[in-house]
Amino acid sequence: MQTELTPHQARQYSPLTLAFLGDSVYEQLVRERLVLTANMPAGELHRLAIKKVCAEYQSEKVLELIDSGTLTEEELEIFKRGRNTKVNPPKHSTVSEYRNATGLECLFGYLYLTNKHQRIEELFELCWDN
Repeated sequence: MQTELTPHQARQYSPLTLAFLGDSVYEQLVRERLVLTANMPAGELHRLAIKKVCAEYQSEKVLELIDSGTLTEEELEIFKRGRNTKVNPPKHSTVSEYRNATGLECLFGYLYLTNKHQRIEELFELCWDN
């Protein structure tokens, strides 16, 4: 089921709710890319996926998007909403890394709800680093 919300409607969701959805969108793209890249055992696919969905990797990639000026003003605003949300990071990442990753996931959730799938693909392609 795909529902398209207006940007105003999507902004009504909390940043953590958007990040909850965006996390699954991002992980789905990672898993799909890995499966289409090579037929390998599930354990190896999982190991490779973990590297791409961890907070450290996502933080690095979203900072690259910001530094390159890739994000629009609207996207940067949504990222900042997610990044500025109070979160409790896991032990393996810093607060800054986890907040940046939450901001990226918030952006992916927002883009998904507003039916901007092509933009999701563009940003994901820039995040993908072999």
